[in-house]
Formats: sequence, C-alpha cells, structure tokens
Amino acid sequence: MRRVAGKVVLVTGAARGQGRSHAVRLAEEGADVIAFDVCADIGTNEYPLATEADLADTARLVEKAGVRVVTAQVDVRDRARLEARLSDAVARLGRLDVVVANAGICPLGRHLPSQAFVDAFDVDFVGVVNTVHAALPHLKAGASVVAIGSVAGLVPQTGFNGQQALQGPGGDGYGLAKKMIQSYTSSLALTLGPDSIRVNAIHPTNCNTDMLQSPPMYKTFRPDLENPTAEDAAVTFPFMQAMPIPWVEPEDISHAVVYLASDESRYVTGQQLRVDAGAGMRIGL
Repeated sequence: MRRVAGKVVLVTGAARGQGRSHAVRLAEEGADVIAFDVCADIGTNEYPLATEADLADTARLVEKAGVRVVTAQVDVRDRARLEARLSDAVARLGRLDVVVANAGICPLGRHLPSQAFVDAFDVDFVGVVNTVHAALPHLKAGASVVAIGSVAGLVPQTGFNGQQALQGPGGDGYGLAKKMIQSYTSSLALTLGPDSIRVNAIHPTNCNTDMLQSPPMYKTFRPDLENPTAEDAAVTFPFMQAMPIPWVEPEDISHAVVYLASDESRYVTGQQLRVDAGAGMRIGL
C-alpha cells in the first residue's frame, strides 16, 4: 500500500531485532531509511549487541524494497555524533519525517555493578532524548516521533502481584528509563502539538529478539535454576501475557510503528500504545 511513500525515517538500534524489523517494514511501505546502530558491545550488558555486519544486512534488506538507505555507526549516548551523522543523512535524503527511537539494552543480574544502571538508563532514556532532540530541527508539520518503551519496564521494581521485577542495577535503570518514556512523550506531545508534530510511545511485551533470547533474561524468568536454558524459560514466558503466548514478534511492533509513522494516525498524539497480548492488564497497568 506504500503507506509512508515519500517519507524519510530515522530508526535507531536498526542493525537487528525490532529496529531492523521497523526499518524493513517502513521501507516496504515506501519510506527512505536512515539506520543507526552502535554496532559494539557495552561492558555491563552480558549478551552481545549487533555488529557492523548486522547493520549492513539491514541496509541490504531495506534496499530490496527499492528505497534509499543511509547507515552510520552511532551510539545514541553521544548527542554530538548523533547530530552530525543525522545532519549528513538528511542532507543526502533531503528531509526527515519520522523518528523511531528504538535503541535499547537490558543488562540484568544482581551481580552487576552500579555502572549497569548508568548504562541502561543512558541508552534507554538519555538515548531516546538525544535521538529526538537531534531530530527536532529537521522536523516539520506532519512529522511523527515514535519512542519504543516496554511493558516489562513498567512493572514496579518491587514486582507486582507475583510478577518478577527486572533484576539488579541494570534492571532498575531499564525500568526507570521505560517509565520516564511515558511522561517524556506525553509532555513533548503537548509541546509539539501546535507545530502539528505527533509524539507517541509503543510498549511491547516480551518480544522475540536477542535481548529476550539471552541467558540473563532466561535467569530473570527462571530464578529457581542456576543456568536456565531457552527451553526452561519458555515454560514461564507465557505467564506475563493474558493471551496464551510466550512473546510477540518484532513484526507485531512494526505494524504499530508503520501506523504511527503514516498519515493514517495524523491526529493521534500523546498515546501510550501497548502491543502486549494483555500483559499490561495482568500487571495492573
């Protein structure tokens, strides 16, 4: 249907997982894509992050849709580099219409140092702010900002009705970051409303990406086991959702991203959209 034809979109964390899915789906719907990713590991995050080869694969998948793509290795914690690389990309592609602030990490475990809090919060909240603020000078009326949050991050850090909270300093930083995305996007939507720029957040439940399919996450869902496997965690993954599924797929989130990026949602702003199979209801949101 080419629902975003003629638009230029920025996606952070685009090398794999949700970010790649968002970039590819937006390309399939006609958008040119600016794809940023750190393409490097972060010390306290104990599962590997994406690589330059992953980002190159994303670029090839985007190009298959017949649109243009600009990639860059960018750490969303680095505002100056974000601004520079984004300005370069906008100069090449001519405009910027949509921002998808997706980059995120989830360093889990009580054994991690307090730096894990810093790393999680700086990527997951400061990185969102840096991305959006770097983009604002390029956005005009009709533009759309989409921040990717997390239902898991909205669970109180003490847990709720038997639901496990995310564990350790990194889990605390992740949870705080995702909670602050709610208030940040709501406030920014009010600020940018007079300029006809929309701001919304999407909060997925468990999503089938490398973040979820990792030993630290398996341990969070199976704290009763010393070294739980994917099969062990699969027993408890469905407990979080009201619907009988262990997780949603990245494409399920991408469908919501395309809607919020398109003119179909031209009067939708300030919303917190949960794509969660009922997980938010289960934890009292």
